[in-house]
Formats: sequence, C-alpha cells, structure tokens
Amino acid sequence: MPLHDFLIAPFAEFAFMRRALAGSIALAIAGPPLGVFLILRRMALTGDAVGHAILPGAALGYLAAGLSLGPMTIGGLAAGLIVAAGSGVVARTTILREDASLAAFYLISLALGVTIVSLRGSNIDLLHVLFGSVLALDDATLILLASIASLTLSGLAILYRPLVLETVDSGFLASVSKSGGLVQIAFLALVVLNLVGAFQAIGTLLAVGMMMLPAASARLITADMTAMIGIAAAQGMLAGYAGLVISFHAGLPSGPMIILIAGLLYLLALVFGPAGGLLHGVKPRRHLEA
Repeated sequence: MPLHDFLIAPFAEFAFMRRALAGSIALAIAGPPLGVFLILRRMALTGDAVGHAILPGAALGYLAAGLSLGPMTIGGLAAGLIVAAGSGVVARTTILREDASLAAFYLISLALGVTIVSLRGSNIDLLHVLFGSVLALDDATLILLASIASLTLSGLAILYRPLVLETVDSGFLASVSKSGGLVQIAFLALVVLNLVGAFQAIGTLLAVGMMMLPAASARLITADMTAMIGIAAAQGMLAGYAGLVISFHAGLPSGPMIILIAGLLYLLALVFGPAGGLLHGVKPRRHLEA
C-alpha cells in the first residue's frame, strides 16, 4: 500500500477523520502540558481521580437531556470541581491524607456515574460515556475543544512563573507571595476543564491517559521543564494521529488505540529515555561522575 494511501488518504477522503484529528490535536496541545505539572507536583492521582469524578455529573446531564453536549459538559465540570475541592477540604480537616480522600471520591464517583447512566440508557450509551467516540465529533464539540485548548494555553502563560515556583519550591513561593493557594485552584480548574473536554472525545476512562501518558514519557526524556512540556504535547499529537490511522485501517476503536499508542511511546521512553529510562540507570558512568 502506498504511503499516501495509508497516512494521508483517510483524512483527505473522510470529513469525520479530519474532525477526529483536529479534536485530537486540540486535546494534545493542552492536556499533556498540564500532565507535566501534575507529575512534577506528585499529583498524578489527582488527575486520575478528577477524570473519573466528572462521570456522575456528566451522567446527570445525560439523564436530563440525553447525549447533549451542553448539559453533559456543565454537569461534568461541576462534578469535577466539587470533587477536587472536596478532597482538599477533607485532607485539611480530617486525619485522612489527600491521596486517601481522592481515592474514596474516585471510587464513589465512578460507581455513581455508571449507576446513573444505567438507570436510563442502554449498554451502548454506557460505552459512549465511558469510552467516548472521537470519530463522531461535531462542530459544537470541536469548538468546545478548541476553546478549552486556547483557554488552557492562555492560563498556563499567565500562571507559568508562579506555577513553576510552587512546583519546584512551594516554601519559597509562600515566603514571597500569597498567591500559592490561588495558583493551585486555577491550575486544578484547568485540569478539570481539560478532562471534561477529553471526556467528550474519548470518554472518561481514557481522558486521563491522554493527559498523563505523554507527560510521563516526556519526564523520562528530558529534565528541562520547558522542553518537557513541548515533548509531551508533541507526543500527544503523534499518538492522536497514529492512533486514528491505525484504527482506520485495522477497524479498531479509535479512542483506545490513541491511548495504546501513547502507552507504547511511554514504554519506549521507559526503556530508552535519556533522563531516567531503564538503560540510563545501567549506563556506565565516567570516573567521579555524579
């Protein structure tokens, strides 16, 4: 098969493939950079928990209006913000640490969301909510994804300096500024917003993968934070494109294939990553090298 027919023809011939690619790119340029900060701040569980926390809110929107973009987005956004804020309150007012409270909220949210969808919908509707349908993106969803990506990049540009300071040395930021709490809230709001957008395209169970896998891979490739963000976004876009191409020719589900490609890139970085891969750890060092 000619390379053109394999790599380009699906997007040239079919509008739904072009829409899916545009949506995947929008997700990739916004989600993985946030994932970088989640990993560096040791908050990977937060992304996972919030990603599943949006399910009951989206399910309530589905229960009220069916598979409608507006109600499901608003419901998912509200549920994600409630869980993110609630877990923080629990961690500060009880003996439970934040990871334990997030795990509890995550399990409750996932079970509640599946139950709500099951009250009205069929197994097909449940699969749609859990795994999404990146090949069925319409104009409204593409506009939503593009708007979220634009808002996220603008927000990161504004928050970048204090966010980096808090990530590297939160004590120093607290000593020179009182903006740490506000930065944390704004950052979590961007995380929730992106997970809601990813949920519309690839479903709640796969939304976190698009955010975290390219970020984890980039962390193994470089120690420079700026380069890490760029590599994470590039790997997200590559996973989106390759996943769509392979799923088109192999007849496999597009959303899971995108995440599998992102997972493959992560495994390669895990082995060969120059900043922390397995081979980097066994490479002989020069005499007296730290």
